[in-house]
Amino acid sequence: MKRLLFVISEDYVFVSHRLFLGKYALEQGMHVGILCNTSKHKKLIEESGIEVFDWPFERGSLNPIKAVKSLWFALIAMKRFDPDIVHAVALKPIIYASIACKCLFIKRRVFALTGVGFVFSSNSMKAKLLRPLVTVALKLAFKGKFSRVILQNSDDCSLLENKNIISTESIDLIRGAGVDTNIFSPRLDESSPILVILPARILWDKGIGEFVNAARILRGKGVNARFVIVGEPDIQNPMCVPMSQIELWVNEGVVEYWGYKDDMPEVLKSASIVCLPSYREGLPKSLLEAASCGLPLVAFDVPGCREVIDDGWNGYLVELKDVNALSMALEKLILNKDLRGIMGGNSREKVIQEFSQEGIAKETFEVWEKLLVKGNLY
Repeated sequence: MKRLLFVISEDYVFVSHRLFLGKYALEQGMHVGILCNTSKHKKLIEESGIEVFDWPFERGSLNPIKAVKSLWFALIAMKRFDPDIVHAVALKPIIYASIACKCLFIKRRVFALTGVGFVFSSNSMKAKLLRPLVTVALKLAFKGKFSRVILQNSDDCSLLENKNIISTESIDLIRGAGVDTNIFSPRLDESSPILVILPARILWDKGIGEFVNAARILRGKGVNARFVIVGEPDIQNPMCVPMSQIELWVNEGVVEYWGYKDDMPEVLKSASIVCLPSYREGLPKSLLEAASCGLPLVAFDVPGCREVIDDGWNGYLVELKDVNALSMALEKLILNKDLRGIMGGNSREKVIQEFSQEGIAKETFEVWEKLLVKGNLY
């Protein structure tokens, strides 16, 4: 029985994005573990048959003492579990996992970057200072003939190749974590008035400000629709929008804020349009879930989002940070029920054909399988 260890920042991220993948690995006869920061989701993971190792890990921390502590706990957990393959997800877990693997001589490693993240996409001073360090760290992490890097979109592939962080031969392009098309299914009746939802963490670079401004423009024109933000603040992220700002927008009457919802299939079934004006994504699961629910989509024409939206077919892609174009795209859909129906049907078809969780799990398992076979040849 081969042993697979996931290394992920938070247990809720694993549950929302990769629990099906973990279950799929169990079905294929693997012993599966996960190293993550645990919360209320730990019990659900353990009940699935996955061994859980608690990891004192803070995504937003730059404290060197905490970093050493996190690395030490990772080393202990990996030594106890003794994995045949380590599958690390996202930037910081990848860096920690790569160091631990090299210390423990774990040769088969899969690193899944869910996007280039704040360090590569932001122009802030903090990001610019961190970028050279992270570049070097990733180059070192990705070294090794038994290492594979999973990227979610072709833009990220090009970016990392152009920066000489990774070679084409070491990359596997697997688009997203997949979606459960049975749970995320089309609604029966459309709500009235039209409900436009932005489902995302409350971060500036998710386009929260642009969404609010677009809603303000449409309300000023008398367009009859409700604009709703669904998600929770991510206080460990430097781009977190203060709750005081959210309250000002709500009090102004321009948007509604529903906070975190754990029943997203039902939330999406109440929507007519989903808008995610993010500045950059790996491959946004929120758009995939909305598409699976048969909804038309609106987003900026950026990496990740353009993997899900075919402009003019199942939604609209508009120029980055162009609030007027964003409001115009939303207005077209709000005012045309037939167009919403056609584009929503196209969204559902695209997800079923390209983004089912079963298909994504199979692609990922093939990466593990190739590593196991290759590793046994040496």
